[in-house]
Amino acid sequence: MNPLTIGILAHVDAGKTTLAEAILYRTGALRRMGRVDHGDTALDTDALERARGITIFSSQAVFQLGDRTVTLLDTPGHVDFSAETERVMQVMDCAILVISGTDGVQAHTRTLMRLLELYRIPTFLFVTKMDFARQSEAALMDELRAEFGDGCVDFAQAEAARGEALAMCSEAALDEFDRSGAVSAATVRAMIRQLAVFPCYFGSGLKLTGVDALLDGIAQYAPSPVFPDSFGARVFKITHDAQGNRLTHLRVTGG
Repeated sequence: MNPLTIGILAHVDAGKTTLAEAILYRTGALRRMGRVDHGDTALDTDALERARGITIFSSQAVFQLGDRTVTLLDTPGHVDFSAETERVMQVMDCAILVISGTDGVQAHTRTLMRLLELYRIPTFLFVTKMDFARQSEAALMDELRAEFGDGCVDFAQAEAARGEALAMCSEAALDEFDRSGAVSAATVRAMIRQLAVFPCYFGSGLKLTGVDALLDGIAQYAPSPVFPDSFGARVFKITHDAQGNRLTHLRVTGG
């Protein structure tokens, strides 16, 4: 089954829920995309969320990505609900950090990145709303590197240029690039797992641009979780069904 649990995070109004809809649509989990402004998104199901147009509670959806069964965890972007987001981080295998092309890196974006590094979560960056962006991709890449370090690598650039950038991120990648002129997928996965590399993608969730490239990158480079033989699980959310029965949401971590 090769399971993978991905969290999607952003500062409020960055376009996170729209990107989540686009991911579910492009992978066939949705037959049509919902819109935040229409109040019909698949992941913001609470009446208060739809009324306010923001994510308040974490929610999940499942889709297939090649041979991987992926659970996508949508998290609140508003700083008032940061505790909910941090709880969900503890069950993520990797994350997509969404950044608005119109606003760039915000204070809460920095907080989220610090938490992702604290919990050692491999992270992909997606700059959305590029159809409205005031800066070029090159300028935004400079901003990402200034904020989060040289491990931010543009994975949409040509393979040779990407290989050169990756070679600067670790000795192993540099040796491999010197020998063969490329950096293998296995080495890239290892660097992403070690938080030495943060793959960066650009596009628009609403226009469905760049989404397939992001999904291809996750399919190829997202590190697979390692599960111990003994059973383990971690609770990350408590809800109630329509009859008032308590539902415990947990991530199986072993066995």
